[in-house]
Amino acid sequence: MLTIQEYFDTLRGKSIAVIGMGVSNTPLIRMMLRAGLKVTVCDKAPREKISEQARELESLGARLRLGPDYLTKLYKFDLIFRTPGLSPNTPELKEAVEHGSVLTSEMELFFQLCPCTLVGVTGSDGKTTTTTLISEFLKEAGKNVYVGGNIGRPLLPDVSGMEHDDYAVLELSSFQLMTMQQSPHIAVVTNLSPNHLDYHHTMEEYTQAKTNIFSHQCAEDRAVFNQDNDITRQLAKTAKCTPTMFSRKEKLEDGGVYLRDNAIWLTNEIGSREVLPLSMIRIPGVHNIENYMAAIAAVDGIVPDKCVRAVAQRFTGVEHRIELVRELDGVRYYNDSIGTSPTRTQACLHSFEQKLVLIAGGYDKHIPFTQFGDEVAQHVKLLILTGDTAQAIREAVEQAPSYPNSGIEIVMADDLAAAVGLARERVKAGDVVVLSPACAAFDHFKNFMERGKKFKELVNQL
Repeated sequence: MLTIQEYFDTLRGKSIAVIGMGVSNTPLIRMMLRAGLKVTVCDKAPREKISEQARELESLGARLRLGPDYLTKLYKFDLIFRTPGLSPNTPELKEAVEHGSVLTSEMELFFQLCPCTLVGVTGSDGKTTTTTLISEFLKEAGKNVYVGGNIGRPLLPDVSGMEHDDYAVLELSSFQLMTMQQSPHIAVVTNLSPNHLDYHHTMEEYTQAKTNIFSHQCAEDRAVFNQDNDITRQLAKTAKCTPTMFSRKEKLEDGGVYLRDNAIWLTNEIGSREVLPLSMIRIPGVHNIENYMAAIAAVDGIVPDKCVRAVAQRFTGVEHRIELVRELDGVRYYNDSIGTSPTRTQACLHSFEQKLVLIAGGYDKHIPFTQFGDEVAQHVKLLILTGDTAQAIREAVEQAPSYPNSGIEIVMADDLAAAVGLARERVKAGDVVVLSPACAAFDHFKNFMERGKKFKELVNQL
């Protein structure tokens, strides 16, 4: 395996383009410039928006191509690192590849150079919590762990200090996986449902991108799949290793992770055992039981069960995931801004035993709301809608079979601040208010984290 310096030596004399100077690419750009490589940085932002960062990179020797024409003549470059948010099907990238340019990414380079065990987690929902649980289990067992991908920080700058016995645990999106030619040693697919169809355009393309997390594995690797999800259950049949299944609904006593007697059990070639009583899990919702199952399957044989139990008894969840913000006048307010898809918000709705006051709506990812509308009608007493998808969600709820007898009230709000204000006016002691938008945040916010922080700020000001 090449060291990072040996890899940079192979690039001398080549013209390199890096598209996007975001969080993941900027460390890569700095490293290549300090190695004396010829790098052109392409970003759609105008100079006035990124002037400080632009000056820094230029001082290191970068050439900049900024603004609306940042993708022109990419075919002139030998090597192109794309930002995950730019599809490889973009015409300018396809043209460059046809002319002989090599297309890669910061994450693909990390996979090539990482000397330690790679653990990758993907899926439509549950990625961050499952990734976090796996990393916490490994740390509790005394392992040296690096956490990255969509969470944590870019790990490429750390690669030269990594040892063979370390672990790199990565949350991987479909955007990152789309052009991957290498899979992690341990791959987890939490579930799959329609998502990011504004980017992938078809469910087939989205699913195909996700398969790269396990399709390049070998027989000695490990692949974990959700038995209860129709898509992942079928994908498991194509794994090159013997798949490890987990199920909340079936007893997989012939092999897998499953529920039995209010506990998570695991059966493998050695036998069956109880790993974790459900009473020890501190985060609410059946979807989090599934996240624990997936994480337990990933670390079986690596982490002792006592370490799993120790983590469960202290782990209170990840920010923006059914996060209790405060209780005011007997009303609990929860931040579930990570609810960026209908299925994710549905999981949130099922985490509570009472009907909720739900704040929803946001950026349109072109995902249908039909099934979501019926779930909302059954589990929500007051629906407050805002954002680009507000009308579409309203129509889905009003057309749902359970709507006529639901008693649900639907109100529209101009923005998140107005939505929080409406909730405050209408709630009474004992109510639960949840922000779980079922949509991305890009209509009004940079990302779901910014949206969640704004919600918490608004709630704490009440």
